[in-house]
Amino acid sequence: MLSPFLVVLPIFALIFAGWLARRTGVLGPNATTELNRFVVWLALPALLFDIMAHTSWADLWQPGFIAVFGLSSAAVFVLTIAIRLRGARHLADAAIDGLNAGYANTGFLGFPLALAVLGTDSLVPTTIASIITVCVVFAVAIVLIEVGLQTEARRAHLVAKILKSLARNPLLVAPALGALVPLSGLDVPAPAESFLKLLGGASSPCALVALGLFLAEPRGTGERDGAATTLLVVFKLALQPAVAWGLAMLFGLPPVLAHTAVLLAALPTGTGPFMLAEFYRREAAVTAKVILVSTVVSLATVSGYLAVAAG
Repeated sequence: MLSPFLVVLPIFALIFAGWLARRTGVLGPNATTELNRFVVWLALPALLFDIMAHTSWADLWQPGFIAVFGLSSAAVFVLTIAIRLRGARHLADAAIDGLNAGYANTGFLGFPLALAVLGTDSLVPTTIASIITVCVVFAVAIVLIEVGLQTEARRAHLVAKILKSLARNPLLVAPALGALVPLSGLDVPAPAESFLKLLGGASSPCALVALGLFLAEPRGTGERDGAATTLLVVFKLALQPAVAWGLAMLFGLPPVLAHTAVLLAALPTGTGPFMLAEFYRREAAVTAKVILVSTVVSLATVSGYLAVAAG
């Protein structure tokens, strides 16, 4: 029970630091937006570029694990979007809700927790899960948001506007450029590597502080938001790991890979959805609540899974 708590504790500390800074007036009302823009335009692109630039595709080619974790994320993501669209939600909002339900906190929580529980054999599959979550699922959500926000009626003009928006999005451009590094056989120069590490390392803590700043703003709590939060948290903490477990059994994954896939799928929602929600001004209130609630509840659900797996 102690390991998940110790891993999650710094997350609450960073969120609380942002909340306290806003409540005491240390940071003003525009701090959330400006800090989030820093993450979206500078810190997170640096992190995504760095991840892709150091990805050895030969080492990461584990088709069974990729299928299990990727399909579990995709299934929850697509199901959530379908349910939200049936409820007359905008496509952009539904895409962000899909992220809320299917975007596991593999980076900030996944690596230390998997290492502590499953050992070094879990590091490669955790890296695979991070790439699927941060690059693939995240990119699909951005594409859907951009599609939903376009109002051009003519199809040719609509496609051109969408492609133009995607080509200028740093969260898509950065990993695409990073993927060219290993393909070209080149190495990132040492000064550039230090720059990427320093800048990319700021993405998660700054996003969590921005989340705390957002939560500190006074706002009403709607019944509809409460119902949406509950649905998304249940999908994230219960449905996704259940799907991952079923797929792991179906694909016959070895025990370490199976437990890694289920453990990572059971993690709470990461900060990526909030970055997009705040950046696009869509579903930010619901997203903030989902991240906070899922992180708190995951202390019990992840600990429960670890207890069952150990037995």
